[in-house]
Amino acid sequence: MMASLPANQRLVKANASTATTPLSTNTQPSHDHIYTKRKPSIVSTSNMDRADRTSFSSIKEGVGGIGQTFTTTKTSSYLSRVYDASSDDEEAIQDGFITPPEGMPGLQMERQQHAQPRLLHSFVCPCDGFQGWKGISLKGKRASKSHEDLRALGHRWGWESTTTSAEMASMTPNIIEDVPVKIHGQYPSGQAPIESLPAELLSAVIDQLAIDIPPSGFTARNVDLMSLLLTSRAMHSATLATLYNNITIPHSRIFRKFLSHIAEHSALGTIVRRLDFSHFNPTGAGMTARERAQTLNLIPATMLQCLKLTPNLREFLAQEHIDDDLDANVIKTLLCDLPKLNALDFCACSSSQFKEAFTSVIEAQPCPLPEALPITRLSLHECAVLPSSLYSILLPRLPHLTHLDVAHTRITDSALASIPLTARLTHLNLSKCSFLSGNAVVDFLTNHPAAKTLRYLNLGMDSKSNEMLSSENITALLPVLPITLRSLSLKGSKMEASHLPLILPLTKHVQELGLGRNLDLQDLCRLFIPDDNLNLDEQMAWTPHTMRYLDVSDLTMAQLDLGTLLGSRFPILKSTASPLEVIELSSDHFKRLEKSPAVKRAGWTLTDAGRRYWLVRIKSVEEQADSGAREWKWGACYWGMRKIPVARAEVGGMYGHYMFKR
Repeated sequence: MMASLPANQRLVKANASTATTPLSTNTQPSHDHIYTKRKPSIVSTSNMDRADRTSFSSIKEGVGGIGQTFTTTKTSSYLSRVYDASSDDEEAIQDGFITPPEGMPGLQMERQQHAQPRLLHSFVCPCDGFQGWKGISLKGKRASKSHEDLRALGHRWGWESTTTSAEMASMTPNIIEDVPVKIHGQYPSGQAPIESLPAELLSAVIDQLAIDIPPSGFTARNVDLMSLLLTSRAMHSATLATLYNNITIPHSRIFRKFLSHIAEHSALGTIVRRLDFSHFNPTGAGMTARERAQTLNLIPATMLQCLKLTPNLREFLAQEHIDDDLDANVIKTLLCDLPKLNALDFCACSSSQFKEAFTSVIEAQPCPLPEALPITRLSLHECAVLPSSLYSILLPRLPHLTHLDVAHTRITDSALASIPLTARLTHLNLSKCSFLSGNAVVDFLTNHPAAKTLRYLNLGMDSKSNEMLSSENITALLPVLPITLRSLSLKGSKMEASHLPLILPLTKHVQELGLGRNLDLQDLCRLFIPDDNLNLDEQMAWTPHTMRYLDVSDLTMAQLDLGTLLGSRFPILKSTASPLEVIELSSDHFKRLEKSPAVKRAGWTLTDAGRRYWLVRIKSVEEQADSGAREWKWGACYWGMRKIPVARAEVGGMYGHYMFKR
């Protein structure tokens, strides 16, 4: 589609489609004759290849209402859309959702009027015949340049002057141009105060208009940014930096469109800092796996080409539905050939092809990896197929490591201890690591210099299948945890009432706390209010807790008696337990409370996502000012995330699924 458009339209359309990430809806895009005779049709999900993985579930935090409520999308929202070649679908086609049929009214450019775009200071600027932004004719009016007025042109660009080249040549060269008349409240072209800002400040302002998560339905993508592209040359260049800084790929055809554009304009590839595949939808628009493979949009070869065209890449975010596209050459390029790459996320990549590719690179002789990798944030969350030997080779080469997520992997005690002494971990996720022993984990957290600055620590286990931390391990661990800690999960550990005095100091700075087994409600009360056995002075000197989230899902029905919890005299659900606002429960407790009116009377409500269930405090109007966002959450607002983010972004896509549904 991009090759058939004029250069100027191809440039701006690619900006809209790559930066704003629409989902493509075409079926069989390789056959142009289909669109020539296209009729209104409905793309049905029943045509999907049943052999494909159908576990795609995009989740993002709800923008309003009660906390811990998520918006979940199983597949692309475009699969049930009816398309027809009418003006109603013009916006969808302009956003790159579908390829426009030849001759479709209102969408064809006057190709003969446009010259090729040229590069200026590494940015794409208007064509050589550009006569000034004031020359844009809007039905006889030249004062307004708004996005909506430009849309009224029928998606035609008015960059060219109406004066022909012959008329220009016949003009008298001695005519002196009139000095522009200064009008109060208006500035000459290129001299507005915002355009005079330093590039760093102007880019920071424009960045506020960008979105991390593709909007659902047919909401126009990044309308504000597209309007800025048409404002002036200075704003055009600054906006391009924002459009291409973080690239989100929700679909393979969008990837192809993006790749084609940076291949044609290599300067645009140097702007890219993040490639985000966390929103990638593997189901396609009703296409089978064979049809998608034949399109050659996202395959190992094109992925490798993309990485070579983005030499300044800082963050690469993958997930399970593109693991077959990460071959040995791609893995080697990510680890060895991108010196500025800081963040890598291979969330749930577990195919046999991925395992063979990763292993072949890491265990090659001689090893191609440099002695020190630039990676500071690494996530191998749920990469259960990777062998244990891989971690012993990779982790010692990360001297600047700050984020490490190896949840449900085969990392061993020796590999954990091999983390360089120069690393300064702020986020560490060792949950469900059955190859780790409790003694080795406690020794690492006690003695290793990298563990002295932790803000997020997840040691949660599934007590039904494995136990990492014994009662003795908990006793040794709690006193040595750093005061910088804000989130701690000991879910699945063997706890006792004797641990409460050791946990109590942590509640003065920890905001998320996950408790283990063998506690009861009376033990929990000691975390929120002073013990009655304390003398008056000690009760007056009591320091309030800082917890906003408490995970008690390991407690049994007998240990967490719901009648006592909802009783009028029990303090945990009262205002005296503030700022506590989220309590995670087991599925058994949730089912018992689901139809109980006592929950609402207590000022709480129930919500769930996937396998997780919460009691959430209903906030008053005054309390709703706190969105829940914290610096250490790296973009998340809700509580209890179980996957470490390695890039600052809104929660969404498959990453949201692993953060809050599993």
